[in-house]
Amino acid sequence: MKSARPYSIQNDTSLYFVTFAVVYWIDVFSRLHYKDLVVDSLNFCASKKGLTIYAWCLMSNHIHLIISAKEGFQLSDILRDFKKYTASQIIASIQEEPESRREWMLWMFKRAGKKNARNTHHQFWQ
Repeated sequence: MKSARPYSIQNDTSLYFVTFAVVYWIDVFSRLHYKDLVVDSLNFCASKKGLTIYAWCLMSNHIHLIISAKEGFQLSDILRDFKKYTASQIIASIQEEPESRREWMLWMFKRAGKKNARNTHHQFWQ
């Protein structure tokens, strides 16, 4: 039977190497503002949600992390919240702030959302 948890985390306090890519490998993080949203969210997860970050590398369209959860926290819950929050904040920022690629990016995120089994309005992360 398939696990209901989105990540196959066996031991929350073990080290995990994870990668999250933007749908269609769109170069979102070529803009400083979007990078800052991700870094601020990582810092929040580390200080308030029990995330331990050993290393990270933010590329133009994906992020690599070596992470674990502190005792008493579930890593899959932290990652779920991180992805949900950053996706909503980045999409909102694209909609509200000056962005030369706004229409194209939103169209691509909407297109990905329609292909998603949950049929979300926009999908940011693969």
